[in-house]
Amino acid sequence: MELKVSTRSHAGHTVVTIVGEIDLYTAPRLQAEFTRLLGQSQTMLVVLDMSAVEFCDSTGMNVLLSALKRLRERGGTLEVAAPRPAVRKILQVTGLDSVFVVHETLPEKLLTSDSQG
Repeated sequence: MELKVSTRSHAGHTVVTIVGEIDLYTAPRLQAEFTRLLGQSQTMLVVLDMSAVEFCDSTGMNVLLSALKRLRERGGTLEVAAPRPAVRKILQVTGLDSVFVVHETLPEKLLTSDSQG
């Protein structure tokens, strides 16, 4: 399955919308997007809109952890929003729901955007 990634930034935060499955084959695409995003901007808060992510394996979780580590190194953070039940279960089973801030829905304050990537 194809993975689609889009970003929108506003007032110091970036929302990364992910559509599809994050697995061994698609994780490099997501990793490349994080590398681009974190290299080009000084955003301190990245929120992943995972409402359209159908599946995420351990490779995908490692990409998310890597991005979180890079953000924390510069004083920022990465949060997960609106994970589907399958993704939420993986977060819970692995204990990553205590590593990431997990929102049931995309926070209202993040719905406004002024630039897209």
